[in-house]
Amino acid sequence: MRAFRTEAPGSGLLTAVLSFAGVVVAVMQTMMVPLLSQLPTLLHTTRADAAWAITVTLLTAAVGTPVLGRLGDMFGKRRMLLASLCLMIIGSVVCGFSSSLLPMMLGRGLQGFAIGAIPLGISIMRDELPRGRLGSAVGLMSSSLGVGGALALPAAALVAEHFDWHILFFGAASLGVLCLLLVLLVVPESPVRTPGRFDVPGMIGLSAGLVCLLLGISKGSEWGWGSARTLGMFGAAVGVLLVWGWFELRVAEPLVDLRTTARPQVLLTNLASILVGFALYATQLVPPQLLQLSTATGYGLGQSMLMAGLCVAPSGLLMMLVSPIGARIIARRGPKTSLLSGVLVLGTAYAAGLTLLDEAWQLALFSALAGCGVGLAYASLPALIIDAVPDTETAAANGLNALMRSIGTSSSSAVVGMVLAHMTTSFGPVSVPSLDGFRAAFLIGCAACVAAACVIAFIPGRGRARTVRTPALRGTIAAASR
Repeated sequence: MRAFRTEAPGSGLLTAVLSFAGVVVAVMQTMMVPLLSQLPTLLHTTRADAAWAITVTLLTAAVGTPVLGRLGDMFGKRRMLLASLCLMIIGSVVCGFSSSLLPMMLGRGLQGFAIGAIPLGISIMRDELPRGRLGSAVGLMSSSLGVGGALALPAAALVAEHFDWHILFFGAASLGVLCLLLVLLVVPESPVRTPGRFDVPGMIGLSAGLVCLLLGISKGSEWGWGSARTLGMFGAAVGVLLVWGWFELRVAEPLVDLRTTARPQVLLTNLASILVGFALYATQLVPPQLLQLSTATGYGLGQSMLMAGLCVAPSGLLMMLVSPIGARIIARRGPKTSLLSGVLVLGTAYAAGLTLLDEAWQLALFSALAGCGVGLAYASLPALIIDAVPDTETAAANGLNALMRSIGTSSSSAVVGMVLAHMTTSFGPVSVPSLDGFRAAFLIGCAACVAAACVIAFIPGRGRARTVRTPALRGTIAAASR
């Protein structure tokens, strides 16, 4: 018997397939970006209604990610990973045949469930890989979001400029089918299960609370932040989530174990995840807009959609390249050190970015530096969660952590979007974000990094290494206990 899992044949292939699943999910998320300004025309609707094609994906991802995580812990992580990929494929096909808003919303809603594939993949890695490979594998899986986005943005821009936009969705469906086949062939079903009954009332309560919260965040600028509708959504979210939390603490088999979530390492990591997700958004929003603005504004760089995508593409590739560095830092100094390093690098990128706005190569440099910071930070967040929760709760805990990042990104999109909408300058018959507006967005990102660093400082330091047991060893221990 060994206390640690030995190197399993094909563990590298398992890591590659699960990371590819992350890339596919990122492609699905990013491919809509070049279409955002054209959506009202493409879907024959108003700009306000067209935004629902983005909002609905956010809502289903927020609801589906923790639910799929809990179902994965109970019934099999591989099974739920396959289910999320199937929903993404179906949603992509529906979008591919859509030319109006309602079917597009249906398809995008189904695509949102694919976000749960990331925490499920990380949890499978925790169950199947030897400890020596786990850090680098989790880092690669986490960075797959950036890699997929980096590859998808210029490719989607090329298609949007020169071909029928429906090809984007059929391409996403094709990648989904390939990923589904690879998972069926390579990924084993995890032996770690949490027996019990699924918490349906908990799912309904969490879903209702998150829908109210995220609708208030995503629609606040459109409805008005002080409007009765927006305040009503926030008030309903607080009320529903408080009742949900009270119920979860009293049910025998909760959807989310709030007692585990309240542990300092888990609680502070989730709070840091919100701030890191918040800090991330401006790195994705500002460079493409500034690159594509006309040079006649005096500060726009006049690049095509494709060139703007190519300028920010290195950020995703660097996320992948720094993931082994993050794994070494985690192995030697612990995930807290890696997370703090990533946040400091990202904050440095924002501070430098305040003066790197004059040339395309400067924005490419900013994006690359920010990608390094995000890569280090995202590799550390799952490692902190994995170290703090039992094997039987890994998928649910990682799903909740992914939800926290999503809430941070959604909040940032609302705040940064509001700043850019109000700090404008006239350009012909339209108003465009001003240079001061872009700098304000960078300052907001930098402030979020400072806040995240303060939270990370209070995360408990690295403890003893956790024992990773093989399925055979688990079986032997279970038999001995009987």
